[in-house]
Amino acid sequence: MSEAQLDARRMLCPMPVIRTQQKVELMHVGETLAVCCTDPGAIHDIPAWCRVNGHEVLDIVQRDDEITIRIRVCDA
Repeated sequence: MSEAQLDARRMLCPMPVIRTQQKVELMHVGETLAVCCTDPGAIHDIPAWCRVNGHEVLDIVQRDDEITIRIRVCDA
């Protein structure tokens, strides 16, 4: 199964979370999504959104000014 990608670089809060939500709505339970963003607030905002909506954060990797947050879509 391939991992979906979302490019949210150069977007400011709340857009990375909104785009993540829009993408997840099109996905199936068990699929994974890698969100690439540059807004430092996304490190907290996307995991908080995942907790509220029942999705799983697999990992968060930060390289220079880019942050990649991988999530697994769960049955919410």
